[in-house]
Amino acid sequence: MAKYFDVHPDNPQSRTISQVADSIRSDSLIAYPTDSCYALGCRLGSRDGIDRIRTIRKLDDRHHFTLVCRDFAQLGQFVRIDNDVFRAVKASTPGSYTFILPATKEVPRMLQHPKKKTVGVRIPDHVVTQALLAELGEPLLSSTLLMPGEDEPMTQGWEIKDRLDHVLDAVIDSGECGTEPTTVIDFSGGEPEIVRRGAGDVSRFE
Repeated sequence: MAKYFDVHPDNPQSRTISQVADSIRSDSLIAYPTDSCYALGCRLGSRDGIDRIRTIRKLDDRHHFTLVCRDFAQLGQFVRIDNDVFRAVKASTPGSYTFILPATKEVPRMLQHPKKKTVGVRIPDHVVTQALLAELGEPLLSSTLLMPGEDEPMTQGWEIKDRLDHVLDAVIDSGECGTEPTTVIDFSGGEPEIVRRGAGDVSRFE
């Protein structure tokens, strides 16, 4: 049964955030709100968490997982980024974008695309998520909470708790969050390729 954490959207309770972070360190899989929509999250090196996300979403090994980072300094530890790409990514963060970039050696092999050796990264513009990342001290390994065969992601904490109670360890509810997944931009080839049109404005990458 998943624990249910009711978190204030503007002033997250530090004790609650600490409890969630401890849970993640203990290999828990959580559902949490972002500026785009709800996501599934676990600690960076959690093989069990990855397997559970794959099972819930029915993902194959070509799926790009996302490292949700607190800031640009943290993001830079996990992906290689040249000056031109740096400026484009910097101008769009924090925000509702996921960027696919070449992974550094800090990224576990099991998280990298098997052929491209890339990984998704993003910096969310969401108070609760930022508080959790600050407490955790490392990125969250994440994937959009989009169920197989469905076009719309889940957006209500109580609904997620009710529906996925048996496969999650915790659900964070801080009220309304975004209703669209992130816009995904692939920079692994140097030029921006729009992989998914979502919450972030794509005009700057066209």
